[in-house]
Amino acid sequence: MNQIIDPFNRHITYLRVSVTDHCNYRCHYCRDEDHQTHTKKSQVLTFEEIAKIVRLFAELGVTKVRLTGGEPLLRKDILDLTKMLGEIPGLGDIPLSTNAHLLAGLASKLKNNGINRANISIDSLKPLRFKEITRDGDLERVIKGIDAAIAVGIKPIKINMVVMKGINDDEIESMIEFAINRGLDLRFIETMPIGLAGIEAVDRHYSEEDILSRVSASYGDKLLSIKSKQTDGPAKAFKIQGTDTSIGTISAVSNNFCRSCNRVRLTAQGELILCLGQKDSVSLRDALRSGMSDSKMKQLILDAITKKPEKHFFDSVIDNISSRQMVELGG
Repeated sequence: MNQIIDPFNRHITYLRVSVTDHCNYRCHYCRDEDHQTHTKKSQVLTFEEIAKIVRLFAELGVTKVRLTGGEPLLRKDILDLTKMLGEIPGLGDIPLSTNAHLLAGLASKLKNNGINRANISIDSLKPLRFKEITRDGDLERVIKGIDAAIAVGIKPIKINMVVMKGINDDEIESMIEFAINRGLDLRFIETMPIGLAGIEAVDRHYSEEDILSRVSASYGDKLLSIKSKQTDGPAKAFKIQGTDTSIGTISAVSNNFCRSCNRVRLTAQGELILCLGQKDSVSLRDALRSGMSDSKMKQLILDAITKKPEKHFFDSVIDNISSRQMVELGG
């Protein structure tokens, strides 16, 4: 069986699939204040097209497929897709990334239709601050979504907090306690200069070093380093002894983790994105709709991987990614 191995001998086993570039939140580090999504239905991959592309990736050795957006729960009949993906041989892990605004009403059905775990974005535990960061998000509703997912047994649940200097960095410790009290995992994420919104957030950058210093001050004697699995994301993770919680950092800017990169991204419009920090991409949607055979589609994927760069340059070069919006890329 062919495997997806890039020019730097990294095995690609993880595909992030954006099912929509629409989102009901407008987090200010994710997209510009005036940004509007004008994608037409005909431009977006159908569920059947997503399932076929995912099947081809699975046949090439991908074992983990994460559903993202935008906000994936906005996609009508999303449960049909999760069920389709759950039937693809070789996929052992189908997690969901969500803002949890719609999760309370869907948690049980998602659990019964292929979703085995979830990542949930929550950048503040203060309602007014949360509303400001998300531009009108509802913290109470998000927490109800988290609690519903816990209740139906979606596990593990990981909450993601983008830490921003002068915005929410004073909540690092309270977010850890929130995670511990609910038995959740927690990841602190550095802001990334993707799109003008991300570039403008550079002055609010709060480094991994500063985050871990705060964590160590409160929990240093209780932290045990966790060895990551090959299909895990890029976080450095630590278990907090005496709890069910692990914490970690994702530091794309201050601590380049590209040497262990194992993932590529499929946008809602069918573009295969090889790296968040580069422009190279290929349209799998156009290839699929042209009637290209499975074998040629696989070769197209393998050929595209040869353009995957060794690393991004978030810390020095931003011009090549200034035109993208994170909401359109799936994070």
